[in-house]
Amino acid sequence: MTMQNRLTVQALQWTGDALKVLDQRQLPEKIVYDEYKDAEGVTEAIASMRVRGAPAIGIAAAYGVVLSVRKQYAQSNQWRKKVAADIDMLAKSRPTAVNLFWALDRMKAELANQLENPLAAMLACAEKIHADDLAANHKMGELGADILAGAKGVMTHCNAGALATGGYGTALGVIRSAYQRQRINVFAGETRPWLQGARLTVWELSQDGIPATLIADSAAAWLMKSGAIDWIVVGADRIAANGDAANKIGTYSLAVLARQHGVKLMVAAPTSTIDWTIENGDKIEIEQRNPNELLPACYSEKGSLVSAWNPVFDVTPAELISAIVTERGVVLNPSEHSMRGLKNAI
Repeated sequence: MTMQNRLTVQALQWTGDALKVLDQRQLPEKIVYDEYKDAEGVTEAIASMRVRGAPAIGIAAAYGVVLSVRKQYAQSNQWRKKVAADIDMLAKSRPTAVNLFWALDRMKAELANQLENPLAAMLACAEKIHADDLAANHKMGELGADILAGAKGVMTHCNAGALATGGYGTALGVIRSAYQRQRINVFAGETRPWLQGARLTVWELSQDGIPATLIADSAAAWLMKSGAIDWIVVGADRIAANGDAANKIGTYSLAVLARQHGVKLMVAAPTSTIDWTIENGDKIEIEQRNPNELLPACYSEKGSLVSAWNPVFDVTPAELISAIVTERGVVLNPSEHSMRGLKNAI
């Protein structure tokens, strides 16, 4: 079976009256889909990281609005007000991923129209957000693969694949497309504290028949020094107007190491991930997760002298990024000026 014929795993499935969410916390040991029929459930799925990855969060939230309309339209004359409250609830589920707010703004704009059939209209909007993301992933894959031509090895961090998007992936979409053209060695960092690289990325690549080598996060510098990789390819949860990019914690350190070793860094993300309202990465809110997600249980008890600092994102300055790949084009050596050129092209 060729990779083109394989069915890439899907994080989200719309059934017609519910949203099925692959519980990524249980991968790769178990493949479990949870089914949600209201916005409250979808909000919890996002907050608990059953669904994760900026594009997938946005898509899930859009379907959450559909479920809200489905429930509220049938029960109340004040359904618009109640749907608006559900949208506010969804917006508070995660703070860093701009795709969440972008998708909710799309849904709110559609909701503001005079709709003969609100449910059908909102579902069509959510499905378009989903389909457009998948198409964008494939476009980014081809553009990124053009840049990787001739590379012998790449490294990725966290999970920016089909599990984190509408399908195919951003960073992993680039790697998938590059691998279809030529064999390329793929390395994945384990990615602390949630081990998305170890639990999700290498598993997802294996589902598509792509060999991958897992490394400890702390081995990245030695890997670069060995000459095994030419590029690091990552996704993003928010990109500022000047090209600064927020991604999973550890990306910034990889960028610094890459500059030292002559390795290039590519950020692959749809234009919906670019927040044109913030001028630089200093304005990006960094989510702090519960310390107990990082602490061993023995240190989690009240009165323990051991605490944990658990930011789940960091920001890589634009000057450390070699290329930002979007579905609308590529920005090499991003800066405020070159990013403005991309904005004008959108």
